[in-house]
Order: sequence, then C-alpha cells, then structure tokens
Amino acid sequence: MPKNKHKRKASAHSKSNAVKSAKPSGLRALNPKIFVVLGLCLVALGLYILVFKSHGNAMSGFAMLSIFIGVVTAIIASFSGPKKKID
Repeated sequence: MPKNKHKRKASAHSKSNAVKSAKPSGLRALNPKIFVVLGLCLVALGLYILVFKSHGNAMSGFAMLSIFIGVVTAIIASFSGPKKKID
C-alpha cells in the first residue's frame, strides 16, 4: 500500500438538499415600483380626505384606513424590490 493515499473530501460526494432561492412570482414581485407609487397615492389620498373633507366619522375612518393600507403596501413593495449590490 502506498504511504500517502489520496483521500477525497466527503463534501465532494454529498448532494446538497438546500433549495436554491426561487424568484418570487406575482404582480407585486414583478413591478414593485408601481406598488410603492400606489401606496404613496393612497397615503396622499387619505391625508387629503383627513385634512379637507373629513366632516363625519365615516370619512375620517376611510382616510385613516387609506393611510394605513398605503403605508403597508409601500413597505411590503419596497421589501420585494431588487437588492442593490455594494461594490
């Protein structure tokens, strides 16, 4: 038997069970900028209604709901956008 027997690494033979990150499908993942703009428009609409048109409880409630949905939509869309690499 040879004195220096070549041994292979066990990692070279093992198959990786890790799933590669799949690109998310869906409208929000394809066009996140549109949903950020949509969220900001909902926030602007809610602020406009709250400042100028809120004469009753229903209008102020609708304005607050619009602001909340707009903020959540913009935040989620900004997270699903492409990540920039820092060189």
